[in-house]
Amino acid sequence: MVALVAIEHIYILIMEMFLWTSPRTMKTFGTTPELARATKPLAANQGLYNGFLAAGLIWGLLHPNAQFATQIQIFFLVCIVVAALYGGATASRSIILKQGVPALIALLLVIFS
Repeated sequence: MVALVAIEHIYILIMEMFLWTSPRTMKTFGTTPELARATKPLAANQGLYNGFLAAGLIWGLLHPNAQFATQIQIFFLVCIVVAALYGGATASRSIILKQGVPALIALLLVIFS
């Protein structure tokens, strides 16, 4: 589940950094061509942060020390849950479902495994 959350955030990175003005991404985020062009640098910055979250999860999955790997995964999953709650409160409630719920499920699985 942690790997799926990491993949989701890599996908978000790609959309926000490289495909922000594409029709599919504009439809996904509900933007117009004008808004997408105007917000492209901001979206790329957001995408970079999503990439860091994915990198942290991947680091947690690959770290050879199992105890430290679990701590890394918990830290980054909590970061994603908090970011999803904030995004849900300030941008779109769907962020809570699309990003927060998968991260919360992964977090619970890591904690209770």
